[in-house]
Amino acid sequence: MGILDRAASIIKANINDLLDKAEDPAKMIDQYLIEMQDDLAQVKRETAGVMAEEQRSKRAVEECSQAVAKYDKLARTALSAGEEDDARTFLREKQEHEAKLASLQESYASAKANADKMREMHDKLVDDINELKGRREAVKAKVAVAKTTEKVNKMTSGADKMADSMGAFERMEEKADRMLDEANAISQLSSRAADPLAQLEDKYASANQDAGVEDELAKLKREMGLDQ
Repeated sequence: MGILDRAASIIKANINDLLDKAEDPAKMIDQYLIEMQDDLAQVKRETAGVMAEEQRSKRAVEECSQAVAKYDKLARTALSAGEEDDARTFLREKQEHEAKLASLQESYASAKANADKMREMHDKLVDDINELKGRREAVKAKVAVAKTTEKVNKMTSGADKMADSMGAFERMEEKADRMLDEANAISQLSSRAADPLAQLEDKYASANQDAGVEDELAKLKREMGLDQ
């Protein structure tokens, strides 16, 4: 299975299917993340190589275009000077570079298309990894609830303990809901990183406010004769 195919299969997988098919879905999710990070490193290397080829092709097109323009200008200059033979020589060079330019432009178009495709693949894999990270805690919470439920079921074999067991199960279910809610909240908040510069500004703004209060208090003491 290819890199992106495997990544897509992971992201599309239903959490309940993971719980059904895996002995420990929480560990499996962590393993998937490790594999996808390795895949991302490989995709980055390949994308960088394709992008470099795109740039080389682009430079070749630009240089050839400049050569065409140069020989065209030289041919015009020679013809204006009455040097037709020189003009013919320059025109032959221009035609050779024009023929070469067509081939280079075709190569550049292919290189650009490949680079665009690789960038798209890279960006998709990054998005898939971020999504899986956001869902990881929810999966682990469900696994924890499943294991707890299994233990509870083993402890509730006696009919006289059924009421207590049901109460424990309900508490576990409520806890699972809280864990799922917290995991979702953390996932939402994780995309909103705190601005360190704003925090630093708030710190010193607060310090300046405190200093202002102390100055005002000292002034008031002097006015009331209480600074002795």
